[in-house]
Amino acid sequence: MNALGLRDPYHGHVTLDAPAAPIIRRLVAGSIQAGIEELGGRPAMVVRSTSDVRRGALSPDDGDTMAEAAAAALMLRIPYVLVLASSGADVSGGVASLHGWGRAARALASCSGVVPIVVIVTGPALSGPALLLGLADVVVMTGDAFAFVSGPAMVEEFTGIRIGVRQLGGSAIHARTSGLCAIEATSVEQALEHVSHLLGLLPSHADELPPKVPSQQCEDDEQISAIMPERATSSYDVRRVASALADGGELTELWPRWAPQLVTAFGRIDGRTVGFVANQPQALAGTLDIAASQKGARFVRFCDAFGVPLVTLVDTPGFLPGKDLEWRGMIRHGAELAFAYAEATVPRVCVILRKAFGGAYIVMDSKGLGNDLCVAWPGAQIAVMGAEGAVQILHRRSTPEVRAQLQDEYTKAFLTPYQAAERGFVDAVIDPVDTRSVVSDALALLETKREMLPGRKHTVGPM
Repeated sequence: MNALGLRDPYHGHVTLDAPAAPIIRRLVAGSIQAGIEELGGRPAMVVRSTSDVRRGALSPDDGDTMAEAAAAALMLRIPYVLVLASSGADVSGGVASLHGWGRAARALASCSGVVPIVVIVTGPALSGPALLLGLADVVVMTGDAFAFVSGPAMVEEFTGIRIGVRQLGGSAIHARTSGLCAIEATSVEQALEHVSHLLGLLPSHADELPPKVPSQQCEDDEQISAIMPERATSSYDVRRVASALADGGELTELWPRWAPQLVTAFGRIDGRTVGFVANQPQALAGTLDIAASQKGARFVRFCDAFGVPLVTLVDTPGFLPGKDLEWRGMIRHGAELAFAYAEATVPRVCVILRKAFGGAYIVMDSKGLGNDLCVAWPGAQIAVMGAEGAVQILHRRSTPEVRAQLQDEYTKAFLTPYQAAERGFVDAVIDPVDTRSVVSDALALLETKREMLPGRKHTVGPM
């Protein structure tokens, strides 16, 4: 028996109904208390920093509390939600404080991919314990929150640069620049509402299918045709396409301000939770860079871990060029997205809306990566590169008039989805107004999809 009075996690797990949650006595130690609460209509293990020590340091007991609560969440197969505000490990506790937060980190790592892990940051999250945020599936930050490993004083001492707390690790910085913050909230109450809604879309654990609800009325299918501009170079908001496919037009977007050229959002199609991954032409023309590749890979792996089907909306001219990107590891990070899709076993539907060029076409869940269904709109362009780039390479010495004519010929011959369909790289070319029904039917057929995973300790993918 552990401190919660529950069976050992290695000898089976206990199922718990929401009405029974109050019978579990709370763990209280130092500045942390833990108990089971109802979020998203189901029980969740909620671990909170107590208000009287909002900015207090984490003691060895606090680390033990977080670790035991994580073990209980794993045993009960319920989500783990940490509401954190702490100035770091307690100096007076010595190395025992570090040991305590290390135990908490190990326990969270054990929960990863088994139960959803959400961290809400309501104040400071500093030093070593701040790394707990990086172990979470989703991080929500309030306006008062800030997080960093090395504070402004240390930054100034080592670099000579004076910087404020908010500029170094405020919620806006983590939402826009670092990609740590997936959802911003104005208060703790709003943060809990966001978490409750998110958990309502997800299963309680990896062995359970996402909850299915009655289908809601969506937008008129005819409106989806009006979203795409006539000119191939014009931009549009791909979230309108995803909303047109989703029940009630409702999307729950994660990391909206980080790498905005790739949209990652949850929604429902015919009552089934799905994860949308979509290129955003309104930001950098939908090109992929390091941050976008990391964002997409993280979301794909998150969905795959909890059995959420993936719907990929493709409109990208390729990877963003630049020597700084190449030096920072564009190859390695770009491969993260390809690796995540290739490893995913959930139902996967790819819809090519417009452009799908080069390596970006490959990593956006192409048929070669093993998607279950790949369809394209009639105006889609699928090729190694666009007409202008291809003609520039093949006929660079031609006159501008000749190059213009060759571009037209190249467009008609190669930049259509029909050649890809003839070779089996696209399963069907569909009318845009049929997209929702095609995707919905595919997800219904794939609902019982199962794949045998190879026996290995774990993969060693690009990071």
